[in-house]
Amino acid sequence: MSFFDTKPYVKKFNDLLVLRDLTHNTVISYNSMLHSYLSWVATCKKTPEEVSFAEIRTYLLLLKKVKSLSNRTINAHISQLRFFHLYVLRTNWDKYEIPYMKFNTKLPDILTLEEVNEFIATIPNLKHKACVALLYSAGLRVSEMRHLRYDDISRKDMRIYIQSSKSRSDRYAILSKNALDILTKYWLSFGRPKGWLFPGTKASQPIVSFTVSRFITDHCHFLGWDKTVTAHTLRHSFGTHLYEQEYDLLTIQKLLGHKSASSSLVYVHLGTKTMKALKSPFDAGVSP
Repeated sequence: MSFFDTKPYVKKFNDLLVLRDLTHNTVISYNSMLHSYLSWVATCKKTPEEVSFAEIRTYLLLLKKVKSLSNRTINAHISQLRFFHLYVLRTNWDKYEIPYMKFNTKLPDILTLEEVNEFIATIPNLKHKACVALLYSAGLRVSEMRHLRYDDISRKDMRIYIQSSKSRSDRYAILSKNALDILTKYWLSFGRPKGWLFPGTKASQPIVSFTVSRFITDHCHFLGWDKTVTAHTLRHSFGTHLYEQEYDLLTIQKLLGHKSASSSLVYVHLGTKTMKALKSPFDAGVSP
């Protein structure tokens, strides 16, 4: 039995999240973290208002040492706790008592163009092949691909309408001719869906993220690759290949729906062809 009733806290927390108009995934993530925290607070035989900063640090150490969460994930917990204390409990929050953790920025894995072509060409399931072809060829997030509808595909203008992306702004993405060919074959073979472009087990619902992740991982294993391939790997590969083809960063930012140009700068670091074309000043007219 809980030491206190969690329902009022959770209700106020969610009401405030709705007012802030956060994305669905953020709301789910914040709720999961809040339930974890409130469950821990109950074991301390205290109410949330009575928990000290020292005890919050103990909780965060538990996440780090026992649950082995990454520093980036713990920072997400800290953000949730800060929101909970400031806006739900209406108590002070001291960033010096609960500092954010430092973490190393790891460059994402990408595939070469040859690897992308091999990966897509060898997918036997036509629906899965169409999903992956769109993920790469348009640089879509998996949530954007899942929620595509038949009317979002413009064959006339060769573009894809993306509604309510992560950056909260609608945009158009590239519709590749090769991807359209695969998509058309899938559409004709799977009953010509007019609602969700990729319906799930229930036609009224889109394909779920877990299914997409699973068939991408399974196909990677089928090919015998020792690298990890995810839907986001395909998106990063698309952005990198655009940069290697000398598209400017502003264009890449718009195509990928990045809110900030800084998000697109990662492709400067990932572009191997561009890096190979560079010459060090040491090689310019200097003899060893």
